[in-house]
Amino acid sequence: MINEETRRKLKELNISELAVALEQQQKDPLTAKLSFDERFQRLVDYLYQEKYNCKIQRLIKTAKFRFPQADRQSLFFDGRTLNQEAVTELMTCQYIHSNHSIVLQGYTGSGKTFLACALGKEACRQQIKTRYIRLPDLLLEFGDTVLIPGQEKRLLNKYAKVPLLILDEWLMADISKEELHFLFELMERRSDSSSTIFCTQYSKKDWIKKLGEGVYAEAIVDRFAYTTTWVETGRTNMRRYCSKRE
Repeated sequence: MINEETRRKLKELNISELAVALEQQQKDPLTAKLSFDERFQRLVDYLYQEKYNCKIQRLIKTAKFRFPQADRQSLFFDGRTLNQEAVTELMTCQYIHSNHSIVLQGYTGSGKTFLACALGKEACRQQIKTRYIRLPDLLLEFGDTVLIPGQEKRLLNKYAKVPLLILDEWLMADISKEELHFLFELMERRSDSSSTIFCTQYSKKDWIKKLGEGVYAEAIVDRFAYTTTWVETGRTNMRRYCSKRE
């Protein structure tokens, strides 16, 4: 059995899972018949899987998903106009590696947020740092930085560096000139270097109008005009649809 000093050293090295794996091997008579190399390989495989699982759970937790239970297995396609082939392709996360973005556009209750969280969780499983936030909450954070020197820059850096940013409730409310300038700076930093998922009720032609029809509005839309996949989530109210299935 492993003594306490060895346990302490493994814990200090942040590989205390190795002690668990070793004890499991010692209890298994079949493992005792394996060569040292085979046993060591199994230990490494166990340690890697445990570390991987912990990292994925940490990424999912820090992403702060609106629906943490959402995943690709829980998506419904029956009775919806949602393009299953397109969604399956997006689940590969290739769009993130290509620094492309996604717009999930549809009516209230059509499952935009749930789908975005499922896509975000798949990114976490591929060890890609992800962050979910509602646009109203992001703008509240921005409002808190206005009176504190340097805070706006820190906020921009915080959200600009996230490889996958999910912006929910995009353009739901009116945006002030100061907020528009902040969004322009954020989109400028993110375009061509990271990926953003927008969840919105508004089609492409409405974006400039909702953003105020000025230079900043046109610039924001232009940043994502050529590197964005638009996915329509349709008219089906998924809350009503799921309640009928229960």
